[in-house]
Amino acid sequence: MHNNIAPHNKAPKALSDKETNSLPWHFLSVQATETMAANAKTHLGLIHFLLFFLSILMIPSLSLSDSDPTVYEILSQFGLPTGLLPDSVVNYTFSSSDGRFVVYLANPCYVQFDYLVYYDKTITGKLSYGSITGLKGIQVQRFFLWLDVDEIRVDLPPSDSIYFQVGIINKKLDLGQFKTVHSCRDKVTGTCVKRFFELPTPVKEIEMLLTE
Repeated sequence: MHNNIAPHNKAPKALSDKETNSLPWHFLSVQATETMAANAKTHLGLIHFLLFFLSILMIPSLSLSDSDPTVYEILSQFGLPTGLLPDSVVNYTFSSSDGRFVVYLANPCYVQFDYLVYYDKTITGKLSYGSITGLKGIQVQRFFLWLDVDEIRVDLPPSDSIYFQVGIINKKLDLGQFKTVHSCRDKVTGTCVKRFFELPTPVKEIEMLLTE
């Protein structure tokens, strides 16, 4: 009795160089084309992956820079006029937790309002709604003196007035002159000097400062 045993399937034998060379040229051409197409798909997929990965990395930085408000927008958010700072701000830091800020100007400079105002290169303070306290880096000129502005505030609800606290003096000014951002001059102009010499007499001016 003979057992019918199926023969084992043998793995296909690799073609020798001689056998490969004997294959028709069109078969080899098709095989090479398929190999090149597969490699191209692999490279294209890798490029797409890299581009996608780079785009993910770029999104947070773009959204962060776009969402950062300017220092003038922060003033407005706190109910203060944007013109309290000149146009020469180059950078700033602001802590939303306690309202403290540092503003950096390109250079120390001057702006002529009702009073000649001096801005130091670095200005610090603390923002609350409607006021800036602990202010450092802003001065006003009265007579032959430069006086530190310690606090700036507006009325709540808003009115047409703004107040500069200079030592014990609380000076009331027209809010309108601070509604636009002014150019800051690096030196006192002739117009400013002329207005300085046209100031009222010291006694009259002191009475006005104390009563307004």
